[in-house]
Amino acid sequence: MPNLADLIEEFILRKLSDHGGGIVLLQRNDLADELACAPSQISYVLSTRFTSERGFYVESRRGSGGFIRIARIPAGHVLQFEVRRQEPGPARPEDVVEIIGRLRDNGMVSAREAVLLTGVFEIFGQALDERQKIEVLRSLLGRLMNL
Repeated sequence: MPNLADLIEEFILRKLSDHGGGIVLLQRNDLADELACAPSQISYVLSTRFTSERGFYVESRRGSGGFIRIARIPAGHVLQFEVRRQEPGPARPEDVVEIIGRLRDNGMVSAREAVLLTGVFEIFGQALDERQKIEVLRSLLGRLMNL
């Protein structure tokens, strides 16, 4: 059974999909009432699951006239963000898997390509130092942006 955060995320994603996948405007309290949860739980889901790293832009205003505006960032912009974000430093395997997952979720790579890319990084990543891993990842993202 999914937890509450999963249900909130699913509900918001469905709203985005109903609005053509672009932008949705919500009221935090109305959303909390509809999902029978506290407004703080809505805030938690927004801050952890609707981040720019995952391809979303969230604008939030609190108070009686407050609102939540959620927009899906176009896949090409997500790639540009990732290319800039990947500075030399530790490239943890879970970071690579997360980035490849976002590429799959945004339709930049197929599920099959995502599995292949993940496997390649698992196999060859052991032979690369941290700086080389980042360079390979940046090169991959740069090539995808030019497709």
